[in-house]
Amino acid sequence: MTATPVIAHTRQDLHAARARLEGTVGVVMTMGALHEGHAELIRQAASAADHVVVTIFLNPLQFAAGEDLSRYPQTLESDVEICAREGVSLVFAPSPDVVYPDGEPGVRVSAGGLGDVLEGASRVGHFDGVLTVVAKMLHLMRPDLAFFGQKDAQQLLLIRRMVQDLDFPVEIVAVPTVREPDGLALSSRNTYLSPADREVAQCLSAALRAGEQHATAGPAAVRRAARDVLVREPLALVDYLVLVHPSTLEQVPEWYRGPALLAVAAKVGTTRLIDNLPLHLGPAQA
Repeated sequence: MTATPVIAHTRQDLHAARARLEGTVGVVMTMGALHEGHAELIRQAASAADHVVVTIFLNPLQFAAGEDLSRYPQTLESDVEICAREGVSLVFAPSPDVVYPDGEPGVRVSAGGLGDVLEGASRVGHFDGVLTVVAKMLHLMRPDLAFFGQKDAQQLLLIRRMVQDLDFPVEIVAVPTVREPDGLALSSRNTYLSPADREVAQCLSAALRAGEQHATAGPAAVRRAARDVLVREPLALVDYLVLVHPSTLEQVPEWYRGPALLAVAAKVGTTRLIDNLPLHLGPAQA
């Protein structure tokens, strides 16, 4: 039998519930519409901490101009059921006026240059909004560990840099991407895809796998193999396909050997999807 987690909607309720949690605390931050990918984040947190706190907050700051905030699925009841099933101790589900009591904040955390490329180039200001809300949640939660998915690799990198650069007393833990049986990376946005769209969307993960198979041959072979898969699917409108250094997000040169990130973004139907795969370029590691 699963125990229903404490649900806090206000700062006062959150502080009272957080004070009762003894031992280590891991936090999983979400915008709701929880799926198996979120469940895996929670399970990883539960394996490493005495208590898991899940935040469910649809953050308006990270939606760029033209993105439809109202379209994002909101499923609090089923989200809480997943949290109960996975043994979550506390759910913080505030409204925007609780997180931003004075309206949109005049002072925000800047993502800097790392936030202007890849996803940041297409979604101006997105990562400033992400880092601002993550910083606020870390202050409110005071967790020992915070768990984020590898699927949002640029977000993960920026959160790591913020925690390092601004001395947040928390360990950031990356959790590998969870995929559906057809290879599609789990995302709340997958609910927007029609059956035909889902078939098209499989080309993203297929391109990453094709690139991975050529990792020992170097960057040019990886890029070529991945690109060859994408050009065979004209209904996927590719925004970018890049092979970059995982810490700088700069394109790796042909001579480079070492860790890299193969990342792709494309619009399928009306839905923008992203995916990535960490690689090691060059001879296989012993």
